[in-house]
Amino acid sequence: QVQLVESGGGLVQAGGSLRLSCAATTRSFSTYDMAWFRQAPGKERDLVATIRWSGPITNYADSVKGRFTISRDNAKNTVYLQMNNLKPEDTAVYYCAAGGIVGLRRGVSNYWGQGTQVTVSS
Repeated sequence: QVQLVESGGGLVQAGGSLRLSCAATTRSFSTYDMAWFRQAPGKERDLVATIRWSGPITNYADSVKGRFTISRDNAKNTVYLQMNNLKPEDTAVYYCAAGGIVGLRRGVSNYWGQGTQVTVSS
């Protein structure tokens, strides 16, 4: 069983930065691939970034490439999402998820956090 708790969301002006954190309560965190998703009002939940269990291999949605960075610290059971040069269209609830990479890329996971709101003002 994996419990995920996100933090770090908030209100920021366009061009600003935020760092989201997702802490996992599991001893086997290092065996899970991890992902960040986001869901804007009235829209479907979209995959933002993934990171493999080993850490170095990452992937990003085209809309965030060059602006967002996903990373993980297996010693702290935590995955991060550094978001720079934020835009109003980044406004959404951001969720982290744990699982296998194939499922995560399809938006499928048994383990989701509760979400953290990110609002970017213009």
